Amino acid sequence: MVGEKAKEKQTIGEVPDCQYLQEEAATLVKPNTTGASKGDVMYLSNLDTQKFLRFSIKYLYVYKRCVDVEVFKSTLSRALVEYYPLAGRLRSSSGSDGSSNLELDCSEEGALFFEGKMDMTVEFFMDGIKKPNRSWKKLLYRIEGQSFVDVPPLVIQLTHLRCGGMILCMAISHAICDGIGTSQFLNAWAQLAVTPDAEISLTDAAHLRRILKPRSPPKITASHLEFKVLNTGPEFDFDLLKWLVSQPLVPVSVTFTSADVLRLKQQCVPSLKCTSFEALASHVWRIWIRSLVVLPYNLIVKLLFSVDVRSRLRPPLPTGYYGNGFVLGCALATVENLVTWNLRQVIELIQEGKKRLDDDYVRSMVDLMEENRIIKPDLSASLVISQWSKLGLENLDFGAGKPVHMGPLASEVYCLFLPVVGDVNSFTVLLSVPENIAEEVEFGLKEVSGLTTASMEEDQVESRRHFMGALNNI
Repeated sequence: MVGEKAKEKQTIGEVPDCQYLQEEAATLVKPNTTGASKGDVMYLSNLDTQKFLRFSIKYLYVYKRCVDVEVFKSTLSRALVEYYPLAGRLRSSSGSDGSSNLELDCSEEGALFFEGKMDMTVEFFMDGIKKPNRSWKKLLYRIEGQSFVDVPPLVIQLTHLRCGGMILCMAISHAICDGIGTSQFLNAWAQLAVTPDAEISLTDAAHLRRILKPRSPPKITASHLEFKVLNTGPEFDFDLLKWLVSQPLVPVSVTFTSADVLRLKQQCVPSLKCTSFEALASHVWRIWIRSLVVLPYNLIVKLLFSVDVRSRLRPPLPTGYYGNGFVLGCALATVENLVTWNLRQVIELIQEGKKRLDDDYVRSMVDLMEENRIIKPDLSASLVISQWSKLGLENLDFGAGKPVHMGPLASEVYCLFLPVVGDVNSFTVLLSVPENIAEEVEFGLKEVSGLTTASMEEDQVESRRHFMGALNNI
């Protein structure tokens, strides 16, 4: 026992090596019945095939008990009947203009499943590691491939822990679905695992991606600021993204309780109503900018954030629509604005960015990507926020109870709003920042009650009016 404790102490902060339980590490889990779609080629919408979505989202779950692996795989096999795109394979296709695009071969080849074990306990992982680091990559088998399309849409690793618990990691292709689609699939699978005789009903997938086909001819009717490079000219020779990734980065993780979020929202009442996301995103954006002291004051900085547009389209997308149903909202401000403006002013920028995302905007974006397949958001001076909370991702019970932890496999430069297991009204903010400002960022994020409540001064009102007027002419 003493030896085991000493061993854990020596490797604190990192997970040990994984031992795979089969000589051939991978098992293919196929749909348990052949669907009518087998052999078909599925059309992927322009929202699915965007250049910046050509990666797999990697999820990590920690459980105190392990599931019956055979039940786990057999119910996955059943879930893949309804969610057959995850059992197919992506491939490149050529458009009539010679451009390259993606399509899905509904081959039902199956999901890749790996089973391993680690000399580690749930307690050690939760108390001794806490934040993502490089060693976490051992928790998901790395698929070698020359390009994105070589990686199967669904890769899963179940790792048994010494204490009888397990860590479940999944990589799900973003070209196949967004966070809502991921939650839809995972909850359907979990429902089958807990009640093997159940039928998938409320979570049926609607495979109707042609609803989002471009218009003919395409009509670009909106100004898509998320794609525009705004900081041009000799005075802007600073690329924020390149500078960030050139630094040694460390993850910063701060949890906001419902009381913390309420304190943020109270900075705006009674003159402005806002959502929890709008209040927290404004707070994070301001603190992030204030900590990056290297920035020129006239630099225009974007906040890009995912917005579900299923209900914003006319008509709305059908219930259960399976595919990417989100676009990026965009708010803009100069560094000077973000340093000097109060929370309410920044929230208004985000609300204006969301308001633009109507049916015409989404259709215009689909048409824009039809004309320019390589277009992607300008990230040279941007903070990207992806919201994983409020999706039900943290409630997955495969028959061994709900997880004690849910989050990403890695921390990135972009920011995640993560759910807190057991508390639907709380959020955990996770992002990676340069090591030399990590403490400042963490301190700033935690200073919720120290936010200014001052009303907008007259010169600030004029400054904001001038700035918004300039943006309208971009």
